[in-house]
Amino acid sequence: MQVTLTALPGIPIVRPGDDIAELILEALDRSGLALEDGDILAVTSKIVSKAEGRFVDLREIEPSLRALEISSIVGKDPRLVEVILRESTHISRMAPGVLIVTHRLGFTSANAGVDHSNAAGSEDIVLLLPEDPDRSARELRERLSAATGAEIGLVITDSHGRPFRLGTVGVAIGVAGMPALLDLRGRPDLFGRELRVTTVGFADEIAAAAGLLTGQADEGMPVVLVRGLDVPTGNGSAADLIRPPERDLYR
Repeated sequence: MQVTLTALPGIPIVRPGDDIAELILEALDRSGLALEDGDILAVTSKIVSKAEGRFVDLREIEPSLRALEISSIVGKDPRLVEVILRESTHISRMAPGVLIVTHRLGFTSANAGVDHSNAAGSEDIVLLLPEDPDRSARELRERLSAATGAEIGLVITDSHGRPFRLGTVGVAIGVAGMPALLDLRGRPDLFGRELRVTTVGFADEIAAAAGLLTGQADEGMPVVLVRGLDVPTGNGSAADLIRPPERDLYR
């Protein structure tokens, strides 16, 4: 098996209302590439959020008493804390410089994904994650498949830290046209023993691999074409990747 990852060049700074599908099609054309059945596109959440206009101006935010209290503990701008609280269901951990929350979409992350980096030229402007990344992934995939005739998978990626390990990695927060999880239970290992508990975070693995090219700083490569994988049929969602609370030993 040979798998290739290709970062699509020339995608401009995305602004509210921009057509992401059209930008991707133009980048494919510039690269001399055409989408094929079984391809997967990994698209950073940043450009999806920008196209959806998910900017917040902190100068327009009035922090609540709770935000002010938490701000005094974590040392973050109380206006930013207020935005994080609005995007969250509850706080998991907090300490000076750290605010870990459960996002309203169900996953646990630092600052609910609210980000200054690559958002705009002002420290007062922050960017939220897409309102519904699974829906955004479905809509973008449908546009691209309709334009090209190719049956593709699509993953919207974000960067998350991990408990007990340093460094961020790419994870899937939106999935369409492919399974998010692969259930390998019942399959044999190399010695014929039946796998009993193994499930693979397939969409997360795609996001992590794409992150090697999209980067975290000024790379400017927000879309990666993944080609050559044997993609199982299925229509998963990023929600499939979230461990149910009753099976979470660390909550």
